[in-house]
Amino acid sequence: MSDSESSPLVIDNGNPRHIAIIMDGNGRWAQKRFMPRVFGHQAGAKAVKKIVEYCVNEKIQVLSLFAFSSENWRRPPEEVSLLMKLFNVTLQAQIKKLHEKNVRLLCIGEKSAFSTELQSKIEQGEALTKNNSGLTLVIAANYGGHWDMCQAAQQVMEKITSGQLQSPRITEELIEQHLSTAGLPEPDLFIRTGGEQRISNFLLWQLAYTEFYFTSTLWPDFGQQSLLEAIESFRHRQRRFGRTGEQVFNPSKSL
Repeated sequence: MSDSESSPLVIDNGNPRHIAIIMDGNGRWAQKRFMPRVFGHQAGAKAVKKIVEYCVNEKIQVLSLFAFSSENWRRPPEEVSLLMKLFNVTLQAQIKKLHEKNVRLLCIGEKSAFSTELQSKIEQGEALTKNNSGLTLVIAANYGGHWDMCQAAQQVMEKITSGQLQSPRITEELIEQHLSTAGLPEPDLFIRTGGEQRISNFLLWQLAYTEFYFTSTLWPDFGQQSLLEAIESFRHRQRRFGRTGEQVFNPSKSL
């Protein structure tokens, strides 16, 4: 066996442009401390601040956080109600601070299911920060990957029917232009905390060539050092995008 076959190739990808995270483990974090699950969600909100701060300082372009899935409505009503209140309160408390840090807020998902007050706070936050040029903070709330693809297809169909769009066929580019993340780079690094190893209907289209990182660390314990470890793992991945390893190291051979 040659040296190139016996030792792994080391890549330095630098910082990922777009990090997507499923913040799992809030409830278990609280239960381990014999506290109600809501305390875990409150601790999780504090962890979000630390991760956002890191991404701002390291000039990450996009951070996408899965805050509430379309399937989370199945949870006990009292927990859902508390999550909605926490989302509302957190937006109220943090949006000006995000704006001061040049962060652009983008909320994706079916927002019509939220209260009028929460929808208004989301709109206000997005409007206030829309021209900011630093980190784009994507909050996926009442979001599902299936929903995202369906709503994109629905938009395309309606535009073709109304004559706004004339396309002989549906292309990947056309669908991408109508996803809720249109205009953003696809995630380079996907992280899931809490020990589970699945993507749970999160950014299904967008994660096609994303590097996955799973950790048993519960979300409230996931700090800046934990994120740095995930990024270090990403930096040593060989990203081929359908090519061979030889083509990655010798681009001329792919011509």
